[in-house]
Amino acid sequence: MEQSDLLIDAFGRLPQAVRSATHGLDAGALNHRPYPQGNSIAWLIWHLARGEDAQIAPLAGHEQAWTAEGWYGRVGLPLAVEDTGYGHNSEQVAAVQVQSADVLLGYYEAVHSRTAAFVSGLSGQDLDQVVDTAWDPPVTLGVRLISILGDGLEHVGQAAYLRGMAVAEGL
Repeated sequence: MEQSDLLIDAFGRLPQAVRSATHGLDAGALNHRPYPQGNSIAWLIWHLARGEDAQIAPLAGHEQAWTAEGWYGRVGLPLAVEDTGYGHNSEQVAAVQVQSADVLLGYYEAVHSRTAAFVSGLSGQDLDQVVDTAWDPPVTLGVRLISILGDGLEHVGQAAYLRGMAVAEGL
């Protein structure tokens, strides 16, 4: 198996997990926070997509889907265009409100499409390239991609858990 095939398979698991976590939920369930400082499904999926978009785009040498494809305007959040959710406080989390799962899913699928195109052509040599010297040891492309994937899997798992809670509570 080629490295790129492994990355395509790994990142390819996220879209179905995002669909499963959001399927059939209305805005109330998507935006529900299980406790006052908790994250909502909407925030988790939006943050997953923003994190992947903001990190993959510069690695691939292109503009983020958030701005290039107009998702910032379509999602319509009262946040700065560059906001990805990192370090959000409770009020900022509460500001992430969506009208439907369609907009979240659409944005994530646009991001995933760009990610899949980028990783599909990578070689082992590409994965060994240092992309961030701010860390010790410096971060390679391969390590960064695994970090992005790990974050995505954590967030979609959290969203799936919240979905189970929402369904159990009749939301």
